[in-house]
Amino acid sequence: MAEPLIVRREVQIAAPPATVFAFLTDPDKIVRWMGTEATAEPSPGGLYLLNLGGRVTARGQFTEVIPVHRLAYSFGWQGNDRTPPGSSLVEIDLVEEPGGTRVKLTHSGLADREICDSHEKGWTHYLDRLAITAAGGDPGPDKM
Repeated sequence: MAEPLIVRREVQIAAPPATVFAFLTDPDKIVRWMGTEATAEPSPGGLYLLNLGGRVTARGQFTEVIPVHRLAYSFGWQGNDRTPPGSSLVEIDLVEEPGGTRVKLTHSGLADREICDSHEKGWTHYLDRLAITAAGGDPGPDKM
């Protein structure tokens, strides 16, 4: 049986869930750790749009939003036939723990191993930057 093509990443962030949630849903906060321009309408059916430095643009729709606990959105890349907008699903759960929040990310619906590996590398990079930013730090310029 083939291994499922799913990215699963977790990171502990030294900030409360409400702070982390804001960094996942407020466009001004999103671009402090990921991308250069963002649109986020965090309600079911709302737009998720993220420009990564003019190189590529991610697009999707929010499918589930439970403030400070969970969000999910369809995901894909504009102009990309292998991972078009809406072709995959990102789910993020925020679990309050002593000292902060555990972020549990699952990205499913990826087309092949190469795409899965690329997204795993990307999510590892960006969740590390989120952890720094949400805890009050500055992750510096994004080199990805």
